[in-house]
Amino acid sequence: MNLNYPAGWEKAREIRYAQGYISPSVRYYVGPYPLSEPETLSMLSFTRCIKPELTISLHTQGREIYWDFMNLATARDLAIARRFSVLSGYTVAQVPAESSFAGYKDWFIQFFRRPGFTIEAGIGVSPIPISQTPIIYRSLEAVFLEGMFL
Repeated sequence: MNLNYPAGWEKAREIRYAQGYISPSVRYYVGPYPLSEPETLSMLSFTRCIKPELTISLHTQGREIYWDFMNLATARDLAIARRFSVLSGYTVAQVPAESSFAGYKDWFIQFFRRPGFTIEAGIGVSPIPISQTPIIYRSLEAVFLEGMFL
């Protein structure tokens, strides 16, 4: 449930409903209302409790790093994304318009005004093969280590 957060949720619903995602499915379902799903509510509650300095969410696929939400991110956030790009070989990119709302990163940036990143890992069609796990780990290990010390 990555499209169930209160950060442009209404816009995500509009987009996904127009695409035909109006009921539970393996992707793109936004839920009946923001935070309707226990997993989403748990992530939000946990994040509010620990108040991290930044977040890194992994998705598949594309080898891209998304770093902004509605122009709320700062030059510092872009600089971190660029550093992650150098470390991983992934491209810093803007989130496609149809995927720009109601995600965890979106909520984190909006609520905390701190850096949040979604990294689209792996190559191919989702679900990517489990055999890519070692390659993904090797490409992102330095990103995780860098993120721990920012």
